[in-house]
Amino acid sequence: MKTTLFSFLLFFCAVYTAAQTNYYAETKTFKENGYTYKCDVLPGNDVRLYNKENKLTYVDQIFKDTKEVPGFGFDFDDVVEETWTRPKSLSIVNNAFTADQKLRMKNRSVGICMYISPETGKVIEVLFRFGTRSPFATIPLSVYRKIEVELKQQIWFTPTKDGKRLNHLMRYWRHSFNE
Repeated sequence: MKTTLFSFLLFFCAVYTAAQTNYYAETKTFKENGYTYKCDVLPGNDVRLYNKENKLTYVDQIFKDTKEVPGFGFDFDDVVEETWTRPKSLSIVNNAFTADQKLRMKNRSVGICMYISPETGKVIEVLFRFGTRSPFATIPLSVYRKIEVELKQQIWFTPTKDGKRLNHLMRYWRHSFNE
């Protein structure tokens, strides 16, 4: 009896594990209804997932006038600081995932990069980063698409004079569901 019960539980666990499809294990293009996404798998099994229409994914942030790279932690503010964009961005991401998906993510995180127009302050592109073995690799593309669309529609910034000197602005964070 114990052997039968153990075999049943083992089979159930194997079926559940197999049901977790890894969509992003290799570099490929996803053509969906009305949009196309690219999945680039980099060395170290790092996934970059983005809309194929993105133009800034592999473009360095530079000053438009000098073409110099500003470097990490530049000593000026590129946007006017306010209090609503971070909580709203977190809410958009949190609401895109089901309760079951959030539970599966546990303490893991997904990197989210918003590319922002220095002229308008609007989010113009979104990039997602996670590992090929991460539970985020089991999330259907439609979830990432929903996040992209809502960030573009609902999030904006006010670029400063210095921010307007850059070819694009960026905001990046590691999102987890234990926040």
